[in-house]
Amino acid sequence: MTTFDDRKDAFEKKHAHDEELAFKATARRNKLLGLWVAEQLGLSGDQAETYAKDVVAADFEEAGDADVIRKVQADLKAKNIDISDHRLHAKLAELLEIAKKQIAG
Repeated sequence: MTTFDDRKDAFEKKHAHDEELAFKATARRNKLLGLWVAEQLGLSGDQAETYAKDVVAADFEEAGDADVIRKVQADLKAKNIDISDHRLHAKLAELLEIAKKQIAG
């Protein structure tokens, strides 16, 4: 039974590690999205960093990306900036790949 238990423990540790990396990558992606949207809004420096943190925090409202998209769309619309949900989802996918690379290296 020891070999089975060792394999089970190793699998559980790997799963936990993978989940942690996925969480970090998503948070980094959201920050990158926040910085990109901040640029669209004309924010820079500390204002852009603060906005990016707000985007990261918005992701804790519900599972999935809908809360992040909803937050940035509301902010963009408030400034009469029209960026489609499709473009935002594409940007999220692009930024996730960048975030994964940043975390890995």
